[in-house]
Amino acid sequence: MATISDQPVPLRLKPSRQFPFLARHPWVHAHALAEDGSDLPRGQVVDLLDHDGNWLARGVINAASRLRVRLYSFDRASSINPSLWAARIDGAIARRRLTGPADPRGAERLVFSESDLISGLIVDRYADALGVQFTSGGLLRWKDEILDHLRAATGARAIMVRVDEKTAKHEGIESIEQWHNGLELSEPVFYRQNGLDLAVDLRSGQKTGSYLDQRFNHVTVGQYLAGRSVLDVCCYTGGFGLVAARLGAESVVAVDSSRAALEEGQNAALRNGIEGIEFREGDCFDVLKELGQQGAQFGGVVLDPPRFAGSRHQIERALRAYGRLNSLAIDLLPSGGVLATCSCSGRVSRADFLNMLVEVAKRRRRDLIVLEQRGPAPDHPMAIACPESDYLKCIIAQVC
Repeated sequence: MATISDQPVPLRLKPSRQFPFLARHPWVHAHALAEDGSDLPRGQVVDLLDHDGNWLARGVINAASRLRVRLYSFDRASSINPSLWAARIDGAIARRRLTGPADPRGAERLVFSESDLISGLIVDRYADALGVQFTSGGLLRWKDEILDHLRAATGARAIMVRVDEKTAKHEGIESIEQWHNGLELSEPVFYRQNGLDLAVDLRSGQKTGSYLDQRFNHVTVGQYLAGRSVLDVCCYTGGFGLVAARLGAESVVAVDSSRAALEEGQNAALRNGIEGIEFREGDCFDVLKELGQQGAQFGGVVLDPPRFAGSRHQIERALRAYGRLNSLAIDLLPSGGVLATCSCSGRVSRADFLNMLVEVAKRRRRDLIVLEQRGPAPDHPMAIACPESDYLKCIIAQVC
């Protein structure tokens, strides 16, 4: 195995491939490189050059990944080392404090990969514990230094570290699921969100534990659904449905394909004394179709499906899936019903998502009046140089 050099290794781009990096986009795919760096060890710092040899940026290579280089500095005087990661983490945490002090009992995303200029690192805080996900194989070179700084910066009592199997395959590395420094928790972590006492099992939860990006949307959508019968589709642990029930929904049916997620939703309802919510296991398309055949009607439908498009090649297929899902949902809504429909596919633009709804309304011969267009909570910011970080769309509309 090649040895990592202390000095950055130059890598040259193909002709006319420099423009995204002049705009500070952090991803360099293998096909953009004239020299693919396949002989370089994972974690080697590289200097990205245009085809004429002009310096553009500094990053870290992983020759096993099609996303060959992740860029972390556009200043030639800046070094990539543990001090840079510490400064970026501190900056990310300080960015969250722009919206107010931390709630020690609450939950928030502390580091959001490209949006916080640390491509490949996601950190969520649940009360006094952290869930950390690495999505960059190259960044693992500094794993221990990053985790040690996170503990020092947050005072976390435990840190669950993950590289999921899909990421491991794409990055050519081993999957990881371990407690940092052996300080493990044998029980779930309890935290407070939207007036609810919730729990997350960092050992077996979704990615870094749960979904925090929708938490403000849970409240906004719930306010529209007060007094209505609600169908919450792809509910996971019941975020939209539980909050809607707390805010006065007449009844809630929450649907998901994960039995474990539904059980946690049921536990949360019991823990918070929430009644009038039914959890139902099933495929989202199958359940919507079945309810439509039964002639069921709801005052509000929430659609929060998983990511349908992981790459640009899947965009058209994803839009067809969104179209089918929303068409089935609209069939369950009378005139005046509320549809809250979401997409977490970063490759699907907001314009594409809205155009999909235009086609759905046209096919179903219904009018859709958009009441609000929303995105993620502020702790999931967007880096203007990386439009893929503008991923979450939440459209609240009235169906007429």
